[in-house]
Amino acid sequence: MDPKTLFSGMALAFGAYASFAISDAFSKLLAGQLNPFEVAFSGGVFGFLILPFLRKPHESYLDIFRPQQRAMWVLRAFCVFLATAASVEAFMLLPMPEALSLMFLMPLFVTILSVVLLKEKVTAWAWLAVVLGFVGVLIVLRPGVRALHLGHLCALVAAFANAGSVIAYRLASKETVRLSLFGSSLIGPLIGNALLMGLHATWPPTVSSWVYLFGYGFLAALGQLLMMLATARAPANRVALPQYSQMVWGVVLSYVVFHQPLDSWTFVGIIVLTFSGMLNWVRQRIRYERMALKERLERQKAKKAAKLAAKQASKQAAAASKP
Repeated sequence: MDPKTLFSGMALAFGAYASFAISDAFSKLLAGQLNPFEVAFSGGVFGFLILPFLRKPHESYLDIFRPQQRAMWVLRAFCVFLATAASVEAFMLLPMPEALSLMFLMPLFVTILSVVLLKEKVTAWAWLAVVLGFVGVLIVLRPGVRALHLGHLCALVAAFANAGSVIAYRLASKETVRLSLFGSSLIGPLIGNALLMGLHATWPPTVSSWVYLFGYGFLAALGQLLMMLATARAPANRVALPQYSQMVWGVVLSYVVFHQPLDSWTFVGIIVLTFSGMLNWVRQRIRYERMALKERLERQKAKKAAKLAAKQASKQAAAASKP
């Protein structure tokens, strides 16, 4: 795979996780005001605003419901629904760094699923980084020392569902109609969360509630769009790695917006999580530079071989033209 394409995929993934983090902050601002499933439902509603920018001139909006790979469409829809519902509940119940720490098990799930389902090669260094990330999560949560509750379970479910979404996007990389590929991330939350919120939905009480709903829904959908584009350019286990940048957003937003400072153990856990992400980033940068160098050498060899073949051909032609 072209190194530039891989880097563009990683950059898009960074943008996706930034959108997710800010979106999560908006959902936390709605805690106690609206049903969490109603908030997650808005992710599908306001996400439709992105469709005009995604749709190509020859495509129809009905293509959202006409995927070429129906099984992957349904899988993506279910995973995104489950991830949105669980993550909104988790962020309403937990501090942002704590919820994000548990959701950082996603790279572990993606790595395992990419090996089992996609047959992608994962190096020992990648496994080491994933294990370090898991250790960081354990330091933050300290199971056995502190009580775990529904919020932690929801964060864990969101991590696994997001991993399933990344794998589903990768399996459906041959889907040619982007509206179909993106549509499942809207329809899933719409249908699933509409059923869950049922009769408990209420009208947003204030203008700020509407602003928070829009911020959550639009940015969540934007993150899904960027993730879709990222997985089309890079392997699934690479796209999962920039998730560690989301922790920076979570810590800053938690402190500035919600005035929730970090305790010492949480800080240590975040340092371990960040180190695991940086380890993978450095390892991949070295690998991509080697790939680029190898490609340049191969091109140079091909040029030399072509020149040599041209010289030989000219010599043969000259010899054949002699009487």
